[in-house]
Amino acid sequence: MHYLTFDLSDNDDGVTTLEALASTPAAQHAAVLAEVQQVLDWAWRAFPHTHGPADDGMDWDHDLQVHVEAGDWHSVTLTLTGSARFVEAFVAAFGVPGE
Repeated sequence: MHYLTFDLSDNDDGVTTLEALASTPAAQHAAVLAEVQQVLDWAWRAFPHTHGPADDGMDWDHDLQVHVEAGDWHSVTLTLTGSARFVEAFVAAFGVPGE
């Protein structure tokens, strides 16, 4: 990952949140979205039938927000929530967030 920076946080229910943020000029926006797509493609391949709310027993869910800010900057936020097995597989595929 060259643009997305992930932060990891756990809650008391065993669900981990992986949040990635990127804010770039318009010229790099397509590259950021390509990284988002890379992560989502991996998640869909690795956990194809367990996407949805953790409360429903699913392994992962996601939310993607894209905003155009002043000065034509593009802000992208990708939030993944995942079970322990999803996060373990994520770390194996992409490394430990923050390192």
